[in-house]
Amino acid sequence: MKSFLYSVLETLEVVLVAFVTVFVIRNFLIQPFLVSGNSMEPSFSSGDYLLVDEVSYRFREPERGEVVVFRYKDNESTFYIKRIIGLPQERILINDEKIFIFNLEYPDGFNPKEKYIASSIKTLGNVDIALSENEYFVLGDNRYYSFDSRSWGPVQRAEIVGSARLRLWPINKVMAFDSPVY
Repeated sequence: MKSFLYSVLETLEVVLVAFVTVFVIRNFLIQPFLVSGNSMEPSFSSGDYLLVDEVSYRFREPERGEVVVFRYKDNESTFYIKRIIGLPQERILINDEKIFIFNLEYPDGFNPKEKYIASSIKTLGNVDIALSENEYFVLGDNRYYSFDSRSWGPVQRAEIVGSARLRLWPINKVMAFDSPVY
């Protein structure tokens, strides 16, 4: 009878350790994310299964070009995936299908070279927005079909969950992601 009790206790211990480990990883380190929609094509397609890094932004701020997952400000149970274009304290101007970013380093503005989108893709809309502290301007890579900061304004730092780091599905597209260099 004692050996049976020890076996049950060992099994419960293994289950408890596994549960705690999965809980900690899922809630504090890495979160799965399923892409829904075509706003990030060709970088990400509907049905792509990603792992989102929730740790990095505890030690550093998000950077231009990173793909982030964030909570939609009008419905916190809805998550979006977009690319960071504008950083805090910058001015973003979209005019004549071009993006210009103004900051302390580039007071006359610069046009980011977005190698991750097709050259035929144009950024439509007329936007002139000055980002305050803790605000980010985000756009989908598929600019014609993206609901993004052009529509609802900047994303607050507190709304950002993490950055897309790894695609696990589909299996033929498994890869890790890094930030583009502008």
